[in-house]
Amino acid sequence: MPKLPRISGATAVRALERLGFELLRQSGSHVIMRCGSKGRVVPMHDEIKLGTLAGVLRQADVSPDEFIAAL
Repeated sequence: MPKLPRISGATAVRALERLGFELLRQSGSHVIMRCGSKGRVVPMHDEIKLGTLAGVLRQADVSPDEFIAAL
């Protein structure tokens, strides 16, 4: 498994949009995205912690390879 990069919340949202997720709404500093029945919450922080990013990808059923390619 490749090492996940340290990225911002906005960059993560753009990468997930390239993978087919759509932005539903934003509540405070968190963005709610969905792809089919899979919905995820992405924090809009300056830098997402690696564990948080890994959790978002795991719940979204996106591999780190796919995510890095979408960056």
